[in-house]
Amino acid sequence: MLFSENKIGPVILRNRSIRSAAFEGMCPNNKVSENLVKYHTAVAAGGIGMTTVAYASVSRSGLSFPHQLLLTRDAIPAMQRLTQAIHQQGAAAAIQIGHCGQMANTSVSGVCLAPTGGFNLYGPTIPRTISLKEIKDLIREFGTAVSIVREAGFDVVEVHAGHGYLISQFLSPYTNKRKDNYGGSFENRSRFLVEVIREVIDNAGSGMGVVVKMNLRDGFRGGMELDEAILVAGMLEHEGVHGLVLSGGFVSKAPMYILRGNMPVDVMAHYMKNPLMKFGIRYFGNFLMKPEPFKAAYFLEDALKVRAEVKLPLILVGGLKSKEVIEDVLAKGFDFVQIARALIHDPAFINKLKTGEVLESGCQCSNYCIARMYSGEMACFQLQKDLPEHWRARLA
Repeated sequence: MLFSENKIGPVILRNRSIRSAAFEGMCPNNKVSENLVKYHTAVAAGGIGMTTVAYASVSRSGLSFPHQLLLTRDAIPAMQRLTQAIHQQGAAAAIQIGHCGQMANTSVSGVCLAPTGGFNLYGPTIPRTISLKEIKDLIREFGTAVSIVREAGFDVVEVHAGHGYLISQFLSPYTNKRKDNYGGSFENRSRFLVEVIREVIDNAGSGMGVVVKMNLRDGFRGGMELDEAILVAGMLEHEGVHGLVLSGGFVSKAPMYILRGNMPVDVMAHYMKNPLMKFGIRYFGNFLMKPEPFKAAYFLEDALKVRAEVKLPLILVGGLKSKEVIEDVLAKGFDFVQIARALIHDPAFINKLKTGEVLESGCQCSNYCIARMYSGEMACFQLQKDLPEHWRARLA
């Protein structure tokens, strides 16, 4: 089943595997690098059905890192080299677009915006409330970004509406305390998402797939829960998106709900360049990023409840590192699986599953790759030869 063709809108994938949009950290000065091209080419050559370039910002105000892709017209030639390289290996090319809202780094974004202003401990940032004019301008920027990535040769665009980024911040009652038409009731909190999706679909045209990454739960008391997630899924189906990526968690409140397991805070602190951030992560990281139990397919139980309510294609992500679990997920009615950490560990993971060389990824889900990517390029600790032995012992 994993190795059968399937479609996302107008796009045919050679199999039902997708490289999830895990941040690569490979866009210095907000531009595509050769390392980004090499990595996604390797994943495509390794048998993936579609590989997704991670978190590209639709606006400078949505940047959270200096090594994150910004979608401007002058970025098109380098993105074209990227998509051509992916296509030459037989895979489809997707790109995740979004805006980080209250997680913006003002040294690169210039401003930090959120549905409701206030202090964000996890930035740490002090966002201001986004105005109605800025909301309308940003919706148009989503549309412009889609036109840019379509011209760059991407087959599918994934709108990031989860994980506590801006769209997710509008959806969540925890971060949206607005008193206007974009806050309060579920209908109002979902208005920004609906208007963005309409703009995205309008600019994608008939030849491009449109999927949305959304939360099943925010992962903490006071956040969005599964009942509203099911409503979001139905709403997006009605709007005509071609698929949903079912995930969960909130970067600025419950980050480990996204990833599961532990965050190696000493590793994260080591790679941080800002002395204040380094100190804060080293001494308060375990409080801010509380561990969550890891298990295979950890979003499956909630995702099945969405599967029962909608007919559009669903894509499951999270804890998918063995052929047995992947095939079980697909047999339960999911159309695709998204994989990240196993493909950081080994870009050829899918081909090795196909040939039977492996039945399960060797990734140990230590989250070293996540701890490192916030300050530099992602990497798997199992492939690094120069790590201190005390790190290696703890991460193993």
